[in-house]
Amino acid sequence: MAQSPQRFRDQAQIDAAAAKAKPPSSEDGAILRRIADALERLAPAPPPAPDFTAADAFVWHPDGKRLGPVRRVNRVDMTLLKGIDRVRDLLVENTERFARGLPANNALLWGARGMGKSSLVKAAHAAIGAAYPVPGLKLIEIHREDIESLPELMAMLRSAPQRFIVFCDDLSFDAEDTSYKSLKTMLEGGIEGRPHNVIFYATSNRRHLMAREMMENERSTAINPGEAVEEKVSLSDRFGLWLGFHRCSQDEYLAMVEGYLAHYRIPTAGAELRREALEWATTRGARSGRVAWQYVQDLAGRMGVRTDDGRQTTDD
Repeated sequence: MAQSPQRFRDQAQIDAAAAKAKPPSSEDGAILRRIADALERLAPAPPPAPDFTAADAFVWHPDGKRLGPVRRVNRVDMTLLKGIDRVRDLLVENTERFARGLPANNALLWGARGMGKSSLVKAAHAAIGAAYPVPGLKLIEIHREDIESLPELMAMLRSAPQRFIVFCDDLSFDAEDTSYKSLKTMLEGGIEGRPHNVIFYATSNRRHLMAREMMENERSTAINPGEAVEEKVSLSDRFGLWLGFHRCSQDEYLAMVEGYLAHYRIPTAGAELRREALEWATTRGARSGRVAWQYVQDLAGRMGVRTDDGRQTTDD
């Protein structure tokens, strides 16, 4: 079949363009390399690999994808934690198993305010970390508002030789909050799951991490009341170890005060001191370890005794 004149003209144009084309020269290659180098300089630098030997504790900063080392942790000596013997022993035992590479549970410390929940986590880390220095037990604090960045933190820790306690203080969720899903996936679930060298400890005033009135409201307005709160309540079920902290008795409160006084060598005044300590608690409407510490701070200040041996410093 004869080909049309138009087809001949099109082919001629293609042949002419091919004839004019020339292979890339060395000058062209140099230009391309300069362009690639410029684009590489414009791209953000990858975050530096964390130096886990820099400290025993760190604070997670998700914006910069970095861990800020804490040179001196704000902690209370284990011997000063009074009235919580049972939960203390349970958490220390769980932490020791984890440090030894044995199975251990994520822990939720819940209950009354000021009874030493976060202090116990930090004290347990100090005690067990000192006993198992190799490969090292590190404490990493993640703030409540940064929970959604947990997958990024887990990716950073997964291949490290050290073992890590990821700690969130005062954890709770509001009705419209969905960040708890990242925590659920990390605790149990997801394809990768929780790294073998990571355990999660959290403290909360709420046993189910959400306020009771929120649970009741969702039950009353949902089409299926049971399913309405099941997803959020199931988060607390993913903590294998629940440790309850309850209000202390008067004797336990006074024992806390006396323990602090002895530790800091503050001169005591017998019955007068007890009366004053109880009056201090009455004016605050509660007896707790925090209230005992606040009273001792006030007394030490009046008597000119320093108690600043546990200040926290970070490299930020």
